[in-house]
Amino acid sequence: MYNVCTIVTRNLSALKQGANVYNTLRITSSRCFSGSVLQGDLSQLDNKVRQYVLDKAQLCEPDSIHICDGSEAENKTLLSLLEKDGMIKKLSAYDNCWLATTDPNDVARVESKTVIATQTERETRPQVKDGVTRQLNNWMSPEQLQKEIKTRFPGCMKGRTMYVIPFSMGPIGSPLAKIGIELTDSPYVVASMRIMTRMGTAAMGAIKGGEFVRCLHSVGQPLPMQKPAVNNWPCNPEKTFIGHLPDNREIVSFGSGYGGNSLLGKKCFALRIAGCIARDEGWLAEHMLILGITNPAGKKKYIAAAFPSACGKTNLAMLTPTIPGYKVECVGDDIAWMKFDAEGRLRAINPEYGFFGVAPGTSAKTNMNAMTTIATNTVFTNVAETSDGRVYWEDMGVDIPKGTKVTSWLGDKDWTPESGKPSAHPNSRFCTPAKQCPIMDPAWEDAKGVPIEAIVFGGRRPEGVPLVYEAFSWQHGVFIGASMRSEATAAAEHKGKMIMHDPFAMRPFFGYNFGNYLSHWLGMEKRPGAHVPKIFHVNWFRKNDAGKFIWPGFGENSRVLDWIFRRVDGEDIARETAIGHVPKKGTIDMKGCDEKVDMAALFDLPPAFWQREASEIRKYLEEQVGQDLPKEMKAELEGLEGRVKNM
Repeated sequence: MYNVCTIVTRNLSALKQGANVYNTLRITSSRCFSGSVLQGDLSQLDNKVRQYVLDKAQLCEPDSIHICDGSEAENKTLLSLLEKDGMIKKLSAYDNCWLATTDPNDVARVESKTVIATQTERETRPQVKDGVTRQLNNWMSPEQLQKEIKTRFPGCMKGRTMYVIPFSMGPIGSPLAKIGIELTDSPYVVASMRIMTRMGTAAMGAIKGGEFVRCLHSVGQPLPMQKPAVNNWPCNPEKTFIGHLPDNREIVSFGSGYGGNSLLGKKCFALRIAGCIARDEGWLAEHMLILGITNPAGKKKYIAAAFPSACGKTNLAMLTPTIPGYKVECVGDDIAWMKFDAEGRLRAINPEYGFFGVAPGTSAKTNMNAMTTIATNTVFTNVAETSDGRVYWEDMGVDIPKGTKVTSWLGDKDWTPESGKPSAHPNSRFCTPAKQCPIMDPAWEDAKGVPIEAIVFGGRRPEGVPLVYEAFSWQHGVFIGASMRSEATAAAEHKGKMIMHDPFAMRPFFGYNFGNYLSHWLGMEKRPGAHVPKIFHVNWFRKNDAGKFIWPGFGENSRVLDWIFRRVDGEDIARETAIGHVPKKGTIDMKGCDEKVDMAALFDLPPAFWQREASEIRKYLEEQVGQDLPKEMKAELEGLEGRVKNM
C-alpha cells in the first residue's frame, strides 16, 4: 500500500524552495491515496498533474494507480490483461492484431448525451426562436455539470486500476502540439490511446508550467459488477455522459468504452476543446484530412479536406491515383490543426498518431493502403471474425473460402450473407498506427506543419450538387462550409439516410457558438500577411435516375484533385456559375478512365434543386444561428438566392 500523504514530508525541503509551497502542501495533504501504485512515482509528477490525479483518485476511489510510460513492455502486459479478461481476442492470422466486441448498446458516439458547460448558454450555442429544435451543441451550466459528475463518478473505479495516460496531440515539441492527461479505468483505452496519440514518458516530460488538458474517463462499472458485462465489455449505457468545460480545458466521460466517447484525445480534445483553444490563440482545429499531392512534374501541394464521418476521408487521405505520374501521400485522415506561420502561410499538423477508421467498405479496391496498414499491430472493434483467425466485414471485397465459418459481431457463429443482419457493425472500426501506412508523407511529423494551399469541403449528396466547384472568394468559401449538407452516417446514433445540415463537417464537434466560429474563420483572411488557401466543394456521391453512382470514385478522385491542383496554380480551366466556378468542358482529365462517365449529369445544376437548396440554407441559418450569424454570411446567402433565382 502506498500513502501519497508521505510526499509532503519526504519532499518538504524541496517544496520550500518553490513559490507555491503553501498551496502545494495544502492540496497534496488534503488529497490522500492509500491504494497501491503499480507503476510510476506520483511524487515525481508535475505538481498540477499530481494534484489532478489525487483529486480524481479521491473522487473515483480506484484500488490502484498505474502511471503509463508508453513502453512496448507495458503494452504487451495490458494486451495480455485484456485477453485474460475476455475483452479482446488475438487474431491468429495476423501479427499482433486483436478483436474487441462491445456491448451492442455501446457502439457509437452519443451526441444526445454530449454537453458543453459554459457560464452562459450563448457561449456554447446561438439563441434560437421558441419552438425550434436545436441542432448545434447541447449546453449545460457548470453547476448542473457538477451535479451530473456527483451522481456518477464517486466510487466509480472501485476494484479497478486508474491509468494515468500522458499524451501529446501533435509531434512532441511542435509549437502546434498540446499535452493532455487522461485518467481511465479501461486498459482498452490505454492500448488504443497508445496507437492514436504520442503517449508515455516523453509526453509527461513535455508538460510545462502545469499546462495540460484534463481528461477523466470511466466505464462506470465499479467492481464487483451488479450484473455480468455483455461480451465482457463493461459500460453503463443508461448513464453515459460526456461533458466538456472549455474554460477549464477539461473533459469528463462516463459509461461508454466506445472510442469516440472514451479516447478523449480524439473528438473531445482535438476538436471541441482544441477549437476553443484555437479561437483564443488565433488558429483552426478542424475535422479535416491532410494529404500531399505531387504532379508528374514533381511539384507538390498540400490539401486539407472536411467530410462528415464515414464519408471517405480515410480513402481520400490514402488515395492511389489513377492518373499516371501523380502521387498522393498521407499526413492525416481525420483532424487538422492549422496556424499561419511568420510568412503568412497556413500550416497544418495531424495531431493524431494513428487511424481510427470505419471498417465496412474498406477493401483492396477502395483503399489498398489502409488494408496494408491494418495487417499488423491493430485493434479491431465490432467486425466479424472468420474461423481461420481473420477479420471480415461488408464490402471487404473478399470471398469467404469454402468451409470457413464467420462469426458476426453479434456472436452468430454461422453467419452468412443470407442471415439478414450485417456481419460487422456499420460503425465497426480499426485502430492502427499511422506510421505503418505505406504512403505516409515524409513531413507528416514535421513540427512546423505542412503548408496548405487548398481547403476542400464535401459530403454525401445524391442529387443536385456537382462533382467539384470552387468558391468565388474566401468569404464565399466560408459560406460553402457553413451550408454543407450530407446524408447522416453510422458514426453517430442517427438512424436512416436523412440529409442533415453538417456545417464544416463539424456539427457534432463545435466547441463553442457556431456564429462565433464563423466569425473566427472570416477573421483568418484579415490576419496581417495571411495568404489564405483557395476553397472548393466536392461530391463523389451523386446518383443517376437508376440510383447508381455517376462518378466511379476512389482512385479516380485523383482527377478532381488534379483539377484543384491546376486551379491553385491559376490555370484558366473554370467557368462561372450561380454556385461557384466549375470545370470548363474537357478540363477534368479523363484519359485512361475505364468507366464511361456522364459528365453532363455530374455538372448539371437543376434550377429548382438549387432554389430549394438556397431556401433550406436560409431556413437553417435563420433558425439555428439567428442573431449570431455574421453579416458577411447574410450577404453570401442573399447573393446565392439572387443568382439561383436567375438560373
